[in-house]
Amino acid sequence: MKRKLFLLFPIGFCIIFFMSSCDKENFITSSDASLFVSTDSIKFDTVFTSIGSITKSFKIINQNNQKLLLSEIKLMGGSQSAFRININGTSTSQLNNVEIEANDSIYVFVAITINPTQQNLPFILSDSIKIIYNGNEKFVQLQAYGQNAHFLSNENIIGNVNWQNDLPYVVLGGLHINASSVLTIEPGTKIFIHANAPILVDGTLITQGTKNNEVIFTGDRLDIDYRDLPASWPGIIFRTSSKNNELNFTVIKNAFQSIVAIDPSVNTSPKVSIHQCIINNAYDAGIYSNHSDLLVENSLISNCGTGIRIVNGGKYQFVNCTAAGYSNDFMSHNKPTLNVSNYIYQNGSEISSDLYAQFINCIFWGEGGSNTDEIYVDKLGNTAFDVTFDHSLYKVDVDPIDVNFITSIKNQDPIFDSVDVFNNYYDFRIKNSPFAPGIDQGINTIYLNDLDNQPRIAGMTTDIGCYEKQ
Repeated sequence: MKRKLFLLFPIGFCIIFFMSSCDKENFITSSDASLFVSTDSIKFDTVFTSIGSITKSFKIINQNNQKLLLSEIKLMGGSQSAFRININGTSTSQLNNVEIEANDSIYVFVAITINPTQQNLPFILSDSIKIIYNGNEKFVQLQAYGQNAHFLSNENIIGNVNWQNDLPYVVLGGLHINASSVLTIEPGTKIFIHANAPILVDGTLITQGTKNNEVIFTGDRLDIDYRDLPASWPGIIFRTSSKNNELNFTVIKNAFQSIVAIDPSVNTSPKVSIHQCIINNAYDAGIYSNHSDLLVENSLISNCGTGIRIVNGGKYQFVNCTAAGYSNDFMSHNKPTLNVSNYIYQNGSEISSDLYAQFINCIFWGEGGSNTDEIYVDKLGNTAFDVTFDHSLYKVDVDPIDVNFITSIKNQDPIFDSVDVFNNYYDFRIKNSPFAPGIDQGINTIYLNDLDNQPRIAGMTTDIGCYEKQ
């Protein structure tokens, strides 16, 4: 009896296994078959005409223990749609009889390229993808914001050129302002720069932004996964012959080095004058200056690898500026917000130059990383060295030597209005608090309006930092 059971067991097992295998090889035809689509909509942020978007995707998942046949996957706009799809490796606008194995899935990839139109304002494009199986229909909605633009590729500015704010400017390959040439940019103009496109200034750059109508420089990847990435584009480089540059109410964000100034001014004016500007989220440095000449007033330099880096001396005046750095999802705050030195290493040798730097009514603060000194000042050699912090607030373990501090505030939290690292939200205005140490602790200067273009209180003592408490 035991022997018969032994012989029958493998035969029964094989029959069960064979039946199970047959089920998996057959298609499920019930209208109740379970199909899961990982999203019901795909949205693209602003996409410039003639330039393709990033590629997004979704999954179609067969949750059944049998194969499922999709009778149709179709881009409803067909081949004329601005959207493009790829179904599990096949680029097409429609694919029929798509098999999905039991408990398996396929990918559908979506991108968009928009043809230019006559519209100046952003416009909306829509389409959908239809999935049909066993008499059922599912839809994935597609939406994108299109934007016409002026497209510039390896552009040379020669003579006096004005950019108007009728359309954004998209810079591909780079922009060069020739010596003795002037590029003037009107209020409200937006410039989007590709990853390989530095702005090289041998002549003059003038931005004429106003409050609530700023000039904006940023990268050209605007989808949510990319629009806040540092190092999205190289930055603006003011080279040896460049002169009389003036930035007014300008926002420069997401660069590798936002502003680079090389060599002294060729006349009595600063090489670059920066008025009421915001420099944010630069990977390496917000401002990098090598033996140059800068004036910066009522400006914010925030969340950069190093906020301000000065090497090889030069001449600088920073008035009512805030330089702040916080560790976040994009960068750790491991470097000072201000790094100043009178030397540089070049061809294996140390070169030092005269350094004159004034920091008046400024804030240097940071949190969240390994860095504890928000100002770093280093002197080498016997060249002239004059670095002064006048009525400024700063954070440091030990005061640097060879520096003159005048009525400044050390290691007291400035009490910024809002710092929300998790949501990438920062408001560097000072809270209206009796404990905010910088309120009414500055000295009056010739610069009468703050970064919000609100008046510094005439006849009374001004606040420290780029914003005045109102």
